[in-house]
Amino acid sequence: MENETHTVTCSAPVNIAVIKYWGKRDEELVLPVNSSLSVTLNQDQLRTVTTVSVSRKFQKDRIWVNNREESMENPRLKRLLAEVRRLTKEQGSMSGNGTRPPSHDCHMHICSENNFPTAAGLASSAAGYACLAYTLCQLYHLQVDVSLLARQGSGSACRSVYGGFVKWEMGEREDGSDSIAVQVAPESHWLELEVLILVVSSEKKAVSSTRGMQTTVKTSPLMKYRCETVVPQRMETMERAIVERDFPSFARLTMQDSNQFHAVCLDSYPPILYLNDTSKRVMQLVTAYNKLHQEERVAYTFDAGPNAVLYCLRETMSELISLVTHYFPPTPGNERNYIRGISSEDCRTDSDFTKKLKLTFDPTPGLLQYIIRTSVGDGPRLLTQPLLGLDGLPLATTPPT
Repeated sequence: MENETHTVTCSAPVNIAVIKYWGKRDEELVLPVNSSLSVTLNQDQLRTVTTVSVSRKFQKDRIWVNNREESMENPRLKRLLAEVRRLTKEQGSMSGNGTRPPSHDCHMHICSENNFPTAAGLASSAAGYACLAYTLCQLYHLQVDVSLLARQGSGSACRSVYGGFVKWEMGEREDGSDSIAVQVAPESHWLELEVLILVVSSEKKAVSSTRGMQTTVKTSPLMKYRCETVVPQRMETMERAIVERDFPSFARLTMQDSNQFHAVCLDSYPPILYLNDTSKRVMQLVTAYNKLHQEERVAYTFDAGPNAVLYCLRETMSELISLVTHYFPPTPGNERNYIRGISSEDCRTDSDFTKKLKLTFDPTPGLLQYIIRTSVGDGPRLLTQPLLGLDGLPLATTPPT
C-alpha cells in the first residue's frame, strides 16, 4: 500500500575494547590505523534499543535519541543512511517470507534509547550505531556484512554486531571492504569471565573521541610505534589468551593496552586527559590487589573517559565488589541503588586484608555514582515492542524489555 508504514525494532550491546582502537587512516571511510579486540557486554545491563519506521506519509527524516529530537545533519548518520539507501536501491530484493522491503526513497523516523550514560566513555556510540545498522538491515532485508555498515557510523560499532569476543581487522584495501569485525569466540566460550563497571561520571566528556583521535594521529610520535609494532603483537597474544581462557595473560595485556592508550592521549598536543583522580585510585586498588595475591586476578581498562571497566573471574567478583564498596562507598541515601545488574553476595571486607593493600588513600563516599555488575553477552536482537507509534512519533520514555 502507498502509505503503509514499515517498522522494525532491535537492540544491540555495548562492547569494551581490551586492545584499543584509536585513530583513523581514512576519516571518510572510517578505517582504523590499527586492529582492535573487544568484549561484548550483556544487554540485560547495557544496551541500545532502536526503532526505525519508514513511510511515504512522513514529510522528512527525523531522529530521537534518549527522548530528545536531534538533528539529521550529523555527518556520520547521513553517511550511514545514504549507504543503506544506495544498497536498498541496488538490491531491491524480497525477504525470505516473500515480503518486499520499503522503498529507498521513503522518509524514515528513528527512535533510539540507551539504558546507560551517553557520551561518557561507555561506548554509547558503538551500541547506538550497531543497533541502527542492524535495524536497517532487518528493515530493508539487506544482504550485507552489518559490521561494514555499522563502521560507517562509528568505528567501534562494528564490534557490537557480534556477541562474545570480537576483533576488528583494520584491513588493507583502500575501499575498506576488508575492514570488518570477526568473532573470536562466542559469549558461551568463557562463562566464568565477569565485568564490573565503575561509573565515575555520566557527564559528556570534554573531548569527543573523534576529535581526540584526530589530535593524537596528527601530533603523537608514540602513536606510530604503537600502531606498527605494539598492537600487531598484542592482538595475537590477546586472541590466544581468550581462546585458552588464560586470565592472567588476558588481564595483564588488558591493563598494559589501556595504559598505553592513555599514554598516547597524553603524548598528543595539546594533551588529552580522559582519566581523573578517581580513575587513578581505581588503578592503584587493582594494582595493589594483584600484587598482594602475586598474580593478576583483576584487570582494569578505561576507554575515552574516567569510567573504569574491571574484568575478573566469577570466583573473585564477590571480594572485588567488597573492596570497591569499601574504598568507594556510596553517598548516604544512595546505598540501595549503588550496585546494579547481576545480584551480588553480601561480602564484607576484612580490615586486616585492607591494611595489607597499603593504599595511599582513604575510603571516600561519593567518588562513584554507581556500579554495574555484568557479564559477557550476545549480539543484536530483534524485538517486538517498538519505541515509535503508528504515527511515527515516540511512544514512551523507557526502552522495552
